[in-house]
Amino acid sequence: MLSSDRIRAALDKYGDMLLRNCVIMLRNQADAEDAVEDTFISYMQKAPQFTDSEHEKAWLIRVAANKCRDLLRYQKRHAAESDDVLQNYSIDRESTGILEALMELPEKYRLVLTLHYIDGYKVGEIADIADISSSAVKMRLARGRRLLEEKYRKGVIINDREEIKNCL
Repeated sequence: MLSSDRIRAALDKYGDMLLRNCVIMLRNQADAEDAVEDTFISYMQKAPQFTDSEHEKAWLIRVAANKCRDLLRYQKRHAAESDDVLQNYSIDRESTGILEALMELPEKYRLVLTLHYIDGYKVGEIADIADISSSAVKMRLARGRRLLEEKYRKGVIINDREEIKNCL
């Protein structure tokens, strides 16, 4: 069993990042909180030994992603989060459109895009975390960027049309 100080330090250091990743993957605040909680329960029970802080962070991300995948089976029981909640996780109001478009992508693209662009992981590190090949990560990044661009542009065009209609 781990000491409460070590658990608290890991929660303080990685908790917000894990919650953000889980909200992006699950699109549900309550499920995301459950996934992070389950991740730290596994952390306490397994008491893994890590070579360094990056190893610990990667382990926590991988466990959280697996918990999210488990919860995705039950996602149909819960409504998706409102735009107000999504705005809490964006850097500024203007980035909310990109976050909304990201949330509409399939989970496999959301995960690699989030790990790469938000958390700053390299392709090889994402491959280890997601347990897929580096070429699969590169392909998912390319396809994810293309899908994200399509969804974002579609949303911008629709919003512009609505604004024009409202002005008339």
